[in-house]
Amino acid sequence: MQDAILKFEKILAENIDYFTTLKSEILEAKIPGKWSKKEIIGHLVDSAIHNLVRFTEINYLEKPYRHRPYNQIDLVNLNQYQTMDIIDLTQLWFSINSQIIRVMKSVDEKVLDYKIILSDESVIDLRFLMTDYVEHLEHHINQLRS
Repeated sequence: MQDAILKFEKILAENIDYFTTLKSEILEAKIPGKWSKKEIIGHLVDSAIHNLVRFTEINYLEKPYRHRPYNQIDLVNLNQYQTMDIIDLTQLWFSINSQIIRVMKSVDEKVLDYKIILSDESVIDLRFLMTDYVEHLEHHINQLRS
């Protein structure tokens, strides 16, 4: 888990300023059927919100924990990330992810083994979910930087 946390901290540190330096035409450019760079950052905010809830709820809800999916496309549209100021959007992204790092650093080793049932009824554990969250974040950061 320590490797995932270190990678996560590095991703945040390397990208907090990067997002705000992007020119607005780059951030706002839309290809039909694809998210703009601002919308990708917004998707990362939605992902952070949902995963922060998951990472904390698993501590006190009935076990095994049931993972609840969310509608990514609707949330990006409803939250209107495309019209949001990039500095505000970046601060939101950074703040939520900073809290996730705090939670990840403090999670008890036995909690990492708590079972999670996905919507398809497959089973993972919190360690996998947290590591996968960092991988998902890295994937989208690479999209933004390309």
